Formats: sequence, C-alpha cells, structure tokens
Amino acid sequence: MKPEEARSVHQIDAVVVGAGLAGLRAALELARNGIEVAVLTKVYPTRSHSGAAQGGIAAALANVAEDSLELHMFDTIKGSDYLGDQNVIELFVQEARKTVYDFEHMGVPFSRTEDGRINQRPFGGHSSPRACFSADITGHVLLHTLYEQCVRHRVHFYNEFQVVSLVIEDHVSRGVVAWDIRHGGLHLFHAKAVLLATGGYGRAFKITSNAHANTGDSLSLILEAGLPLEDMEFVQFHPTGLYKHGILLSEAARGEGGYLLNGKGDRFMATYAKEKMELAPRDLVSRAEQTEINEGRGVDGKDYVCLDLRHLGREKIMDRLPQVWELALNYLKVDAIEAPVPIQPTAHYSMGGIPANIHTEVIFNASGDVVAGLYTAGEASCLSLHGANRLGTNSLQDAATFGRLAGGRMADFIRQAGFSSLPANPLDRARDRIGHLISGGNGRERHALIREELQQNMTRHAGVFRNAEGLKQLLQTVRELQERYRNVRIDDVNHPFNLDLMEALEVGHLLNFSEVIVEGALVRTESRGAHFRTDYPKRNDQNWLAHTLAWKTDSGVHLNHDKTVVIYMDRFPPQERKY
Repeated sequence: MKPEEARSVHQIDAVVVGAGLAGLRAALELARNGIEVAVLTKVYPTRSHSGAAQGGIAAALANVAEDSLELHMFDTIKGSDYLGDQNVIELFVQEARKTVYDFEHMGVPFSRTEDGRINQRPFGGHSSPRACFSADITGHVLLHTLYEQCVRHRVHFYNEFQVVSLVIEDHVSRGVVAWDIRHGGLHLFHAKAVLLATGGYGRAFKITSNAHANTGDSLSLILEAGLPLEDMEFVQFHPTGLYKHGILLSEAARGEGGYLLNGKGDRFMATYAKEKMELAPRDLVSRAEQTEINEGRGVDGKDYVCLDLRHLGREKIMDRLPQVWELALNYLKVDAIEAPVPIQPTAHYSMGGIPANIHTEVIFNASGDVVAGLYTAGEASCLSLHGANRLGTNSLQDAATFGRLAGGRMADFIRQAGFSSLPANPLDRARDRIGHLISGGNGRERHALIREELQQNMTRHAGVFRNAEGLKQLLQTVRELQERYRNVRIDDVNHPFNLDLMEALEVGHLLNFSEVIVEGALVRTESRGAHFRTDYPKRNDQNWLAHTLAWKTDSGVHLNHDKTVVIYMDRFPPQERKY
C-alpha cells in the first residue's frame, strides 16, 4: 500500500480528534443526542494525558466552606491576570456545578465528606476550597468513567490513528486525513463536523509534566491549514515537578498543607505571597522557586527546592496523596513520609491554542468569523478562559464543560447540515509529508537530535523567565532547526507500527508552533501571568491588554493584536494582581 493511496474512506457525521476529557465528553454528548461519532486517538483512550491530572475539578459547590459563582469567577479573572475573556469565564463557572453533578451521576467515585457530600480541598489562587477530588487520582477516575460511558453509548473508536491533515476549503471543515499507526496507510474521514481536542504541547520543553504524546499536533495542523493560533506565548510552569524528571506532584500536596522549603530550610513563599503562601497561583510560585534557585538558595546549591509533607503524617498522606507518595518513591527513591521531596518548575499547561468563540467554534480572524463545522475544546483550545495564567483544577473543568457544550453545539449543527463536498485532492498534504519522510532522499538529519536541541533551548530561553536577548537567540535556533528538519531521514520504511515515522511527524509539529510561541513572547514587551520578561517586568494594560493571533506565512510568523479582551468594566475591571 503506497502512502498516496487511502486504505479507506469513512463518511460519518462527527469526528472527534483526541480521547482525553474534552474529546470523550464531547463524543458522549454527541452520542446522547443520537449523532454517530468517531473518536480518533493516537493512544488508547485511557492512556490520554487527562488521566494524569491529580488534584481535582473546580466547582463552587460550597460543600466544606462558603463559596459562590461570583467568587469563582473573580478568582479565575484575577488568576488570568485580566487576559481571560469574562463572558467565557462567566459561562464556565455557571456550568461547572452541572458538570460535576453529571459526573457524580455517571458514577465517578469522588472522595466524600463525613455527611456524604463531594469533598473539596483548597487550591492555589482559589479563595475557597472548591477542588472536587478523588484522592489524588481525579483525572484518572473521570477519564475512565467517561470512556465507559462512551462505550455504553456505542461511540466508534479508531485507536492508534494519527491525524496528519485537516480537510478545510473556503473556511468550511470537511473532515480529516489520518494515518493508521497499527497497520499503516492513510484514511480519509469525511465529516459534517470536526472537534479538535488533542491536548497540550509540553513536549516542546525539556523539563515537562506532559506525556510523550503531548506534541501539540492539532495546533500545527491549524497553522498548516492557514488558520491562526491565539496567545501562544503564555505557557504555564507548574511549581512541583519532580527534580530532573518534571513528573507532576499534584498541587493537592500543597492544598492539603504541604510546605515549600529552600536550601536553608525556610518557607520562602512568605517573601513572595505572604497571604497565600504555598497556595499562591502557579505562575507566582514557579517564579519564586526559580528566583530562590537562581540566587543560590536551592538545596545544596543545586537546581531544586523541596516539597515537605512530613508534618501531614502517614495517615493523611496515604489517604489523600497516595500517588504523590508513590511517584516520589519510584522516581527519586524519596519517602515523602520521612523526607522532603526535591522539586523544580516544569512546563505544564498551555493557556494559548486554537482560537474559538464562546460556542467552541473555531475562528479565523480577529472579527470572530468561524470555520463552519470546526470546533475545539480542552487544552488545545483558546476561548480564552485562562488568559495569561490558569488556576489549578480549572483545567479538568474546562475540558469537561466545554467538551460537553461543544458536543451539544455540534449536534445542533449536524442536524441541519449536509456533507460538504470534498476538495479535488484531499490526501495531497498528508501524502506528500509521509512520502517525503519514508522515502528519505539524501537526508542525513535525525529527528531525535533536533527534538532534543529544541527542548533544551525552549527550556533555557522561553521558560519561567524570558528576555529579548534569549528569545532572539531562541528564534534563530528554531528557524535553523526547521531548516535541518527538511533533511530528516527515518530508518524504518515499513508501514505497520512505524514509530520512527510518528516521532518524525511530531517533531515537525513541535517546530511549527514553537516558532509562534517565541515570536509572541518576543513581541509582547510586558510581564503578564505566566509570561515574565525580566527586561519588561511590569504588566502594561495600555499597550498589551489584548490577545495575540498568529499565522504562519511564507515570510515567517504574522502577529495581530486586534482581538480585544472581553471585560465587564462595571464588575471586574483590571487591577493590580496581589496575593
């Protein structure tokens, strides 16, 4: 079978790309509405990265303390450093409680209060305990429950399928082209509606909490289709990644009362956020940690500080934080019951992504015009709910809520839409890319070496702290790596289970959107949320209270800042962000 031939052409009402929380929740909603839906996923659904989320899912249930929708909304707006669109945030907090109760009715085994209600714990940046949790495996139980429900409702799963191109013509989505990893060969999925829910892109960085599959595939495909990405310069670094590994130790550890200690044994957050201490927002805590390390107060002069849980006691740790304890023991041989755990900031979450309106419809310009039949939800999307910085536990809620809303919106669209005609040669882009990599030509470059160099430089120059000199150097490096990538050759020319091919495709995706991250960070001459410029350390609302839209062109990245932030000036006007 040659790569230019399609093994099969599938015509189906809805295609969901990605089987994490957003994708599965959308698929379930479509199926509940009687819509035939196919889920395409490059990993088995229950291996999706949503399952690694530990701490909880946010909703103002007020089960353990006073809370309100207004308070949840304000915390999210403040956490976003006033770059979040407040109409989206308002809808989000209003729908959050419904989302949690829907999960409860599906059978999610939430941890409970003594009187049987869903338990809630504190989380950074939230002014009330509103993280609904299941020990420290919340994402795991949500993901498995959703997958069970999708199977029950006869959702079609195409596991180990890598989407290679989007079929879009005249701003109308007509389907996707995917490579069958297991058997080899291209498949064309002709659909009335497509949802992109492929998650984040942390693998652009060397130290990351993200799974190996998190390579921002759909973001790169959006750029190749001539569509923009939004706010890509805003990348969140989580404060508690395991030293050298980056593997996440949940913020639940601090929500349950864990301390952060520097090399002197001091709880250093008193210097940076005296009121919130360890429960300040993630961007602030990560900068505090990196500052301690940079100024020589890391443990034993090394590049880490410590998470101390010893005072919580064995019983609480094993009841509320069993996975945190297990990860520290397995990867660092540290028993968190008896010793502090070495940690460092780790690339964790992408606030930016595929631009969409409040209805999850993908837009293609600052005016908000939509690509008919194309939707996005979860971490791959940018609605913009999280603005410049996301609060912990808002991500699972984001994926589940807007996955559900996307499914409903798609169902409404599908009922009144027909199948749009396919372009003359829908396989061309996918065929050319795969054919080039498999044939190899005279290429001598290795994709693994290119990926390693990209990750090292992204962590060094586009990490917790940034400046013009480093970003300019990084931009040059990325462009040089893009040129080298043109000469990548893979060794495996077989089609079934060609992981060499898959990894080469992923490196191309990383290079594609990384240039957008760097360009956006270089142009935004301010510090806001997770984007911190040491040469421009102040927030600048006069010039930069706007979203970034970015397109890839033949001459490089084109940036536009005409997309305004939706702000309710009479309720939540921008103010200085203090904790």
